[in-house]
Amino acid sequence: MVGKIYLVATPIGNLEDITLRAIRILKEADIIVAEDTRQTLKLLNHLEISKPMISYHRHSNEDKKMEIIEQVEKGKQIALVSDAGTPVISDPGEEIVQTAIERGIQVIPIPGPCALISALIASGIDAKEFTFLGFLPLNKKLRKEKLNDIESAKNTVVLYEAPHKLKATLTDLSEITEDRKIVLAKEITKIHEQYITGTAKELMEKMEEPKGEFVIVIEKNNKEKIDIFENMTLEEHYEYYRRMGKDKKEIIKQIAKDRNVKKDEIYKQFIKD
Repeated sequence: MVGKIYLVATPIGNLEDITLRAIRILKEADIIVAEDTRQTLKLLNHLEISKPMISYHRHSNEDKKMEIIEQVEKGKQIALVSDAGTPVISDPGEEIVQTAIERGIQVIPIPGPCALISALIASGIDAKEFTFLGFLPLNKKLRKEKLNDIESAKNTVVLYEAPHKLKATLTDLSEITEDRKIVLAKEITKIHEQYITGTAKELMEKMEEPKGEFVIVIEKNNKEKIDIFENMTLEEHYEYYRRMGKDKKEIIKQIAKDRNVKKDEIYKQFIKD
């Protein structure tokens, strides 16, 4: 009989933030798959639970993933957890879930704490519609693409960021978000929990040496760019984006989007440049 995989949400700080169902599943599981077994062991010790554990993180190879899948296919009940919060959200456990579903294994969520939802509901920023982008890419091209998405976003945007990268991210955001409200949610549910509000530039001035994990909640873009561009010539429109540091290919793509025309039409205008 094939086993099941339970996606168990665990506390993101305060150890009291765990459901009765999550505790039961952790107790009943044959194996607990954890991103960092040392981190998970602290929670298990607190709950007085002793179980075999398998480590699965972003550097784990295909063999490790298949080892876990094979255990389930042999009938083992697996509880999958991340270091904190809800597994699979910006978490390598996603690969296990995808393979499990492909092989007909039942995957069952055990709801609980999630940093992005906690930050969003406490931010005071519109929570009706939002886009979660996880961690911004390090690759320059991919990062630019995500920043372009944030710049034109018509709903709230939520990001995760590590403390040592926070200043660089705020610098990037200051170039595209202007006076939009941003909330930094720091150390959610922990002793030094804090919500800091301001524009990207204001937040850069407030932050000295960032410590702890951060969730960044960004207000949607309320400005209708089409109104700005209606009275611009194509040359002025091009120059608008060139001053932002965008390359020619990006500018043409964005102009076509702003004016709701095909890229080829815009490209022909600048083919001699």
